Amino acid sequence: MTDVTDKAEAKLDRPLGQKNDPRAAKLSRASKAKQKLTSPGATVAAVIIAVIWTIPTFGLLVSSFRTPEEIRTNGWWNMFVSPSFTLENYSDVLTTQGASSANLGSYFVNSLIISVPAALFPIILATMAAYAFAWIKFKGSGAIFVLIFALQIVPLQMALIPLLQIFSSVLGISGTFPAVWIAHTIFGLPLTIFLMHNFISEIPGEVIEAARVDGANHTQIFFRIIIPLSLPALASIGIFQFLWVWNDLLVALVFSGGTADVAPLTQRLAELVGNFGRNQERLPAAAFISLVIPLIVFFSLQRYFVRGLLAGSTKG
Repeated sequence: MTDVTDKAEAKLDRPLGQKNDPRAAKLSRASKAKQKLTSPGATVAAVIIAVIWTIPTFGLLVSSFRTPEEIRTNGWWNMFVSPSFTLENYSDVLTTQGASSANLGSYFVNSLIISVPAALFPIILATMAAYAFAWIKFKGSGAIFVLIFALQIVPLQMALIPLLQIFSSVLGISGTFPAVWIAHTIFGLPLTIFLMHNFISEIPGEVIEAARVDGANHTQIFFRIIIPLSLPALASIGIFQFLWVWNDLLVALVFSGGTADVAPLTQRLAELVGNFGRNQERLPAAAFISLVIPLIVFFSLQRYFVRGLLAGSTKG
């Protein structure tokens, strides 16, 4: 009798919002973690990291407005001593025709044609696979999921030659956009499936069960429940996948064949300097032109990106 009384008194001593409520405990832990992350020490560390990370980019930006003579003779930090700027580098990159700077706009379009489908295809396939692994029980699902996760360990470079042989000898699509799309989809699926599975599996089971009681099948549950609830995760993964494809040189160079009709902007940036580094002043300007689309994608999806990063911190 005494034990029962002690337990009852202990429950009464708890704050009202924490009575037998595991979500309150999770919210409390999340609040403590947030306080640690927003402490003065964490803020100072974040500022220092941001400054160190920004210095090279700032130097590249300054170099893009300097004359070729200044770039060759002194460092970009001399701008603070004797400031001088020119738009000639951007004009050369965008308008000059020649062996070292030709049709930059067409390569820009090629990168868009490569990046958009190569970001959408793995996300679509990974979301369907993640839903199947999380909410459809079938024999061997656990082993298959572990195998897919283990594929992340395989170095990308080891699969380039075998995959290129399949594309050229079997499918006959080497040097085309579909070859680049398929390659990026294959390389992006393991991590994307893993991340989407972690998010979708955390969706409360009561929501799925309620939909099943109402007579919804897997297709209806997927499109009416899973997709709307997974938008933050989809946006976050979509940003990473798009940026990875946009900035990629190796995969696109191998599977596009290096032709001007298919090759992305990154290939042109690598070729832009010319022989013996004669046109190195054009490279910083071209690099910043290539940043336009990634910045638009990031800032347009930023709110979903932040929600996707924090989605699992307070989920019950």
